[in-house]
Amino acid sequence: MPNYIITLSEAEDWAKSWQTAPPKPLAKAHLIQLEVLTELLALSDVASVRAYMGVDSTGEQKLMFVGVDGNGDDMTDTVFSGTQPCPNCCDINSPLYNP
Repeated sequence: MPNYIITLSEAEDWAKSWQTAPPKPLAKAHLIQLEVLTELLALSDVASVRAYMGVDSTGEQKLMFVGVDGNGDDMTDTVFSGTQPCPNCCDINSPLYNP
């Protein structure tokens, strides 16, 4: 399994961690590896993508992505992550970055 694919159980744990105790400070942004998006969009029957916030077992904030079918339902057979949060991975010269 590629390192950006996580189990549904991990995703549930990460989402619950975020929802029950949101981290402080919140990430300003997330860097998303192109490979993650490319593979997700290549899944059959993906009409759109949904992102969920989570916190992994090390306390790092993550975005998790699932394909969404034409009925608006999450396709949770494959859950993608592979993001890096800002401030750990920021473009401090971006006009969107506000220290």
